[in-house]
Amino acid sequence: MTAPALAGARVAVTGATGFLGGALARALCQAGAEVHALRRAGSDVRPLGDLPIAWHEGDVLDPAGLRRFLRGADRVVHAAGRLGEAGVPEQVYRRINVDGAGNVLAAALAVAPGARVLHLSSPGVLGPTPRAPADESAPHRPENPYERSKSEAERLAVAFAGKGLAVRIARPGFVYGPGDRHVLGLFRAVARGRFFLVDGGRSLCQPTHVDDAVDGMLACLESGRDGEPYHLVGPRAVSFRELADALARALDVAPPRLNLPRAVALAGAAGLELAARVARRPAPLSRSGVRFFSEDRVCSFAKAARELGYAPRRDLAEGLADTVAWYRRQGWL
Repeated sequence: MTAPALAGARVAVTGATGFLGGALARALCQAGAEVHALRRAGSDVRPLGDLPIAWHEGDVLDPAGLRRFLRGADRVVHAAGRLGEAGVPEQVYRRINVDGAGNVLAAALAVAPGARVLHLSSPGVLGPTPRAPADESAPHRPENPYERSKSEAERLAVAFAGKGLAVRIARPGFVYGPGDRHVLGLFRAVARGRFFLVDGGRSLCQPTHVDDAVDGMLACLESGRDGEPYHLVGPRAVSFRELADALARALDVAPPRLNLPRAVALAGAAGLELAARVARRPAPLSRSGVRFFSEDRVCSFAKAARELGYAPRRDLAEGLADTVAWYRRQGWL
């Protein structure tokens, strides 16, 4: 569906050295697009070294450099951003995720006003979804610095759509798969017998394989409506107990059975965060991590199915096995 439209198109990508941005850049090359990617000095581009990508050194915090980078683009993909991580100051998220997005959108409007733009957001802008599944009309209720920055950036994208920029908003959620490092810690914790359930692991999540996310993001770029967000999530919700058991089977290890009440886990995480600050190292467990594993975060992809033809196909067991095999080939597990 996307290949004929993208063949020969000049596509400018920010964040191509990251997981989702890199997966998108690869798919764009396979679709026949002329891919130009922004990279910061010293970024590792070797994972995409087999692709005919034109690399441009720059930064989303440099408006003048962005205007040079985006001039002449037919499509713009803004995938650069800071992922959620414990201990990162709010102003860091705001500078990269909000100011950076604003710079990209302003540059696109200035020098590539006819281009279609894909802005990568997150279902996290909605916060927990206790009355799951939530659709795109649900109000923003972000609960941590990362989610607040993504919410503000998404509002910027909507504002630029009001100025005439053809920007569409993709919300891929809990994405995993070959190439990812962000969720690698979860795989390692289960593999090493260090993962524990919170409140019995009954809270719900919605794992999304990277192949499904990429298909949805390309469809959003080509077929989405300007200023509209689209949830691009996995085919079904699973409890964290089910996810942990499926991960254990993929890893061929015993499933996690240690269970802690949420209050106890939060108290322990607070202590670990304090110790980590004193030692000036990352905490092995954070309160935001405990909240993630003890809150429902489930979204409906009905709008994406209806308007984009989005249909996530990758089964969880198959996807986890595929990811474990890739991690082992890299020597990461």
